[in-house]
Amino acid sequence: MADNDSSEYVAELALSLKMQVKFESYTALNLLLPTVILTHLFCSPYTKVEESFNIQAAHDILRYGVPLSNSSSIIADKYDHVDFPGSVPRTFVGAVLLAGTSMPFSSFFGSPDQLQLLVRGILGLTNAAALWHMRHAVETAYGRAAGRWYILLQVSQFHVMYYASRTLPNMFAFALTTIAQRNLIMVKSMASRTARGAKRRRLALYLLTIAGIIFRSEVAILLAAETGYLLLQHRVSLRNEVIPAGLTGAAIGLLATVSIDSFFWQRFPLWPEFVGFYYNTILGKSSDWGTSPFHYYFTNALPRLLLNPMILLVCIPTALQSKALQKTTKDILLPHALFIAIYSLLPHKEWRFIIYSVPAFTAVASSSAGWFWHRRSKSLFYKSMNTLMVVSTLGSFATSLGLLYISSLNYPGGEALNRLHQRKIAEKNETVRVYMGNLACQTGVTRFQQIRPNWVYDKTENETMLLEPMFWQQFDYVLAEEPQRVIGNWQPIDIVGGFAGISLKPGDEDDFAGGAEYQNWQALREDSYFLPLRHGPRTYLQYLRQSYAMIALFMRSRVTRGYWPVIKMEPKIYVLQRERPTLITLS
Repeated sequence: MADNDSSEYVAELALSLKMQVKFESYTALNLLLPTVILTHLFCSPYTKVEESFNIQAAHDILRYGVPLSNSSSIIADKYDHVDFPGSVPRTFVGAVLLAGTSMPFSSFFGSPDQLQLLVRGILGLTNAAALWHMRHAVETAYGRAAGRWYILLQVSQFHVMYYASRTLPNMFAFALTTIAQRNLIMVKSMASRTARGAKRRRLALYLLTIAGIIFRSEVAILLAAETGYLLLQHRVSLRNEVIPAGLTGAAIGLLATVSIDSFFWQRFPLWPEFVGFYYNTILGKSSDWGTSPFHYYFTNALPRLLLNPMILLVCIPTALQSKALQKTTKDILLPHALFIAIYSLLPHKEWRFIIYSVPAFTAVASSSAGWFWHRRSKSLFYKSMNTLMVVSTLGSFATSLGLLYISSLNYPGGEALNRLHQRKIAEKNETVRVYMGNLACQTGVTRFQQIRPNWVYDKTENETMLLEPMFWQQFDYVLAEEPQRVIGNWQPIDIVGGFAGISLKPGDEDDFAGGAEYQNWQALREDSYFLPLRHGPRTYLQYLRQSYAMIALFMRSRVTRGYWPVIKMEPKIYVLQRERPTLITLS
């Protein structure tokens, strides 16, 4: 009896440990999503002009609140969008949600630039939660192995991870469309129609309708494609589900956007997304930003978004051909393929317009990856495919990290203002006036970066004023991309570079640090550009960079005959200080 009890105890202990390991690995995979998204945020904390409206609006709401009394004068005097409205009005709904969610935590952050990280972090975690829910749908449709591969494939894709925390209207819509897609996959993977499935279909239609009305009008095409496919498959009731869900979603979306945006823009009634749709699509103004051929989304944008070549070349074709996978795969992919095909009719194209389809394509790819994984011991073919999946995913993740590093070098405006703040150039209560040029404002400068309360920050765009000598006399410092256009006597005190490409065999003019003085090891200095860094000198990073530089120089001079990949940088923003007139004393 004692031996039997002992054997049962060992078996239970082994089972308990096995379950614990599975739980920990499941949790670790789930934590990959927020961890990778936040890593991208902290490595590249600045924003660009496409994100500026929402990030500036979130700042203004946090800083000045929502003025319920004397609102017209307060908004006109304090809010950024009044002076810089853009070509069309944008919705404040996303900014209101971010600012409202951030407000309870704002007291824990010491400076405005940290609040920008908080605001973006909340958006990033929201999108991470949506992608985490997507994993549950993938597991329901294809099994647990596919769910694990979904996470691995998703976190190794650069664009979704990098932009998940960026305040583009597309990324506000992305959370809603991803949760909608999750519910649709849950419905499509079930053979029978149930009351719970009807609720999921209605929720998906609600979310897609709201996302299209408030944030991005192109989601309406995806909504039409999904609804039409469900109707053709006789999986949804037009009268009991589609029409009620569409009307309810439209009412919620219109009520939110018209009420909030009419208030902040002081124009009633205002539906910003319809104005943008009319301006860009009906009037065709979007073509002013460039056009692309019909096949661009399929041959260029989608492969870049998915990144891993195995997804399009192997995984999706396998899922479409496998009898066990093809039905659910077609149900998921066909509406998205139709959405992309219809949207390709518009001449102006950007990858972010189809980013809502990335989770769907990744979900289908993960089904094949899980298929290979389960059969890896059955034949050499499956073992080879599984090995290729592991290697390609690791390669995609390494590529994504490389793209993150390069992208972090594309924000010279934010870096220039940060460097100016780090200089001890004024007493605590002294007023300093800074002019920030157009490129600086497009590449990182936001109101969150204006951290000195006694400083005056100016970003005038009026060309007539910029030609007046008296205009420049009021400033102490200027961040300019063209210093020759700044009138007066100015001295450059810093130059901030930006990414200018990669050279495999650099010459002296674009060497590691930009000059022949770095050709010997003794000349290695803190400003070496072997691996350009975004921030100022930090001991451990400088040590790693200089160690890498020594290895690179040795390999280049002794082994590779001058070949070595080098990050090329070029001057982007000049930090200018006004020269004070010298006093001449008479003896």
